[in-house]
Parts: sequence; structure tokens; C-alpha cells
Amino acid sequence: MDGDLVSETKEFERELAMHTAPAMLGIKPANLLTVEGSSGFISGNMARFNSIAAEKGLHIKELRRIGRRSLMLLYNEKLLADILEEKEVRKMFRNCGYGDCKNCRQYLEKLMARMADNEDFPHEIGLFLGYPVDDVRGFIDNKGRNCLFSGYWKVYTDEENARRTFNRYNNCRKYMIGCLERGEDIYKAMRIRSRA
Repeated sequence: MDGDLVSETKEFERELAMHTAPAMLGIKPANLLTVEGSSGFISGNMARFNSIAAEKGLHIKELRRIGRRSLMLLYNEKLLADILEEKEVRKMFRNCGYGDCKNCRQYLEKLMARMADNEDFPHEIGLFLGYPVDDVRGFIDNKGRNCLFSGYWKVYTDEENARRTFNRYNNCRKYMIGCLERGEDIYKAMRIRSRA
């Protein structure tokens, strides 16, 4: 790799560490991140990540691109599949128009279609991200207002558990950033041996 490409790849990895560490480390089904860059830069880094991290069941999918900005979802396929099997999650998804979906791929395709058809952000995305159903419902019912407190999401129920979860997410980010600062790449930090 030439110097510019190495620098861009390291910056992409830093963005992943900052915004998706909990999903990369297996304690959250998915994280969102927005990255700015050319189509080639984005697709090249996504392909590299997907080829290396597949052994951990991790994938990045571009949900939407506007100009040079790409909104991506990094997800752990097993954790996401487990969430999508929960009765209350499925019920809420049905209410949001996902009735025919049966697997991760179909749910993600439906999400992408909803994002393409609507300028508003589909609030059910919180379910993909592992937010509690009651908090996603609370956000929708309250139009984003009247929450108990706000962190990684707006919390409407079980504040104590949410604070513990937020601390775990912060610890994941600190760990990943620390690994990068010590000169490791994200794959070594995730204990993935194979490198593309």
C-alpha cells in the first residue's frame, strides 16, 4: 500500500474504533457510523473489513450515501439474528412494516428501502442497534422528548441498566482506541489473525 492509502486505511480504522467498538467486540449487535470519502475509498475499506472480519461474523453495510458521506452499519450477524428473533422486537418491526422479513438480510434490505424512501430517519433502527424495545417505543411515542436521560440512546425505562450498558460501551471504545495508540490495528485488537 502506498503512504496515502495506508493513512486513509488507518483513519478508517480509527473511525471504526471510535464509533463501532461495542459491536466489533461482541457486546452490541450493531453500530452506526458516518464516513466521508470517495466511493472507492469507502467501498475498498468496507470490502477489506468484510473479508477480514467475516471470521468473527462481523460485516459493514452501506445504508445510505449522500454525496461523499456514507452512513454505514457495522453488525455482528449472530447477535443481530438473536435480537431479530425476540418476540417484542418482531412485534415492533411488524408494526413498522417489516412483516415479511425472515432473516438479517431481509431486515437490512427493508431498512435500506425505508431510508431511501424517506428523508426522516426510521426510528426502528434502534432495534437493530440493540436498544431496549421500551426505549425505542418511548422515543417514538414521545417524539424524542421527555426521556430520563440521554447517552448512546434516549432512555425512557431502566435508567440504572442503561448507565451500566453505556459504561461497557465506553470501555470498549477505550480499549480499541488504546490498541490503535499502541500501534495495533483493529483486527489484532479483535484477535483476528488472518490479514487481507
